[in-house]
Amino acid sequence: MEKEDKEEQISEEAKLEEETTEAAEAEVAEEAKEEVSEEQTADEIEQILAEDEEPVEETVEAEEEAAPAEEKEAKPRRKKKEEEAEEFVEERIYTIPLGKAWVRPPKKRAPRAMQIIKDFVTKHMKMDMRPEVEEEKGEMPRLIITNDVNEKVWSRSIEKPPRKIRVRAAKDNEGNVTVFLAEGE
Repeated sequence: MEKEDKEEQISEEAKLEEETTEAAEAEVAEEAKEEVSEEQTADEIEQILAEDEEPVEETVEAEEEAAPAEEKEAKPRRKKKEEEAEEFVEERIYTIPLGKAWVRPPKKRAPRAMQIIKDFVTKHMKMDMRPEVEEEKGEMPRLIITNDVNEKVWSRSIEKPPRKIRVRAAKDNEGNVTVFLAEGE
């Protein structure tokens, strides 16, 4: 009896496998038909456009109008990257010791490490401004710490920040300093 039950189970499993493969093949065939129909509709559109020369010019003009809008959207992204690369007046790589953060209680170590990074970069990139100069310029330079640096400090939770971190600090034309994680970190 046990042999018969096993044989029945095996035959049922084989039937299920056949049904699933047939269903999968049917889905693939349907997708192929859809692709062919999409290609046919594209060909039909091209033929219609070829017959009527005037609508082709209108569609070209519409595409040209749409293209500058896309270019405007794409150009600022490129400009930002180019500005990032070109704006930096000064760029330095530092290894910042964070051992003093470990003197604090465990639940305050990572925030203290972030404060140490801010203080270190402010001091070494000469961001301190006198009040007289500050009034003349209008805006104080900003210190920007990227998410990569923040994630590196917080990667082992609040209680165990790294003992040291290697960063790349870049100063732009306006005096703003951006702190990146050094390459290879």
